[in-house]
Amino acid sequence: MDVFMEAAIEEARKGLASGGLPIGSVLVIDRKIVGRGHNQREQRGSAILHAEMDCIENAGRLKARDYQRATLYSTLSPCDMCSGTVLLYKIPRVVIGENRNFQGPEDYLRKRNVVLDVVSNTECIQLMSDFIRANPELWNEDIGV
Repeated sequence: MDVFMEAAIEEARKGLASGGLPIGSVLVIDRKIVGRGHNQREQRGSAILHAEMDCIENAGRLKARDYQRATLYSTLSPCDMCSGTVLLYKIPRVVIGENRNFQGPEDYLRKRNVVLDVVSNTECIQLMSDFIRANPELWNEDIGV
């Protein structure tokens, strides 16, 4: 398995262990992780701290050209909000752990020239399906349902 997806899964496990959703993300530039994050909506009472948002926030302020050569790894297909951030900062590539439990606007990202690699990772799929089954209300809140 890709070392960067492993790091995103590690973040997802942290999210679950701390009482939140098991979704993790890392931002990679020049084969180095520059930001890590996990969904913290529940833990921090946040409306927006999805894993990708937390990851990008934790990377700190970067120059536009840095984002433009980055790859964002996420254990779950990014939602509209997180996809919008990918587009805003012109992140050219997103590696998605799974999109069976939830699929964000992947076609729209592709139309905007973002390269998406969906790896259908078994652990990512299982983490989310187990969580959704055990916590349907929290999951629905997270995706705005």
